[in-house]
Amino acid sequence: MLDDVPLLLSELATNAVAHSGSGRTADGRVAVYVARTSTTVHVEVTGDGSVTSAPAVRVPEADDDGGRGLWLVEMVAAGWGSHRDGASGSVWFQVNE
Repeated sequence: MLDDVPLLLSELATNAVAHSGSGRTADGRVAVYVARTSTTVHVEVTGDGSVTSAPAVRVPEADDDGGRGLWLVEMVAAGWGSHRDGASGSVWFQVNE
């Protein structure tokens, strides 16, 4: 279970910078929250949000250079989702033992 967390966290953090206001402004920020129980790890990545898009899984073509982030999260995590809070947006996932 713990081997999957750094990979999925990396995907969400990359998406937060690449697809939100966090990566478009000099003072953009990304926050990571992690909680663990005896059987579950919950990770949430919060960024400055995007006014033009919402997180969505797409199925990448074999020769695509990118676009596998949320697809990978969906394939590996026990669950994932997203929500907006004002100008910020969050994407989370859970991995179970």
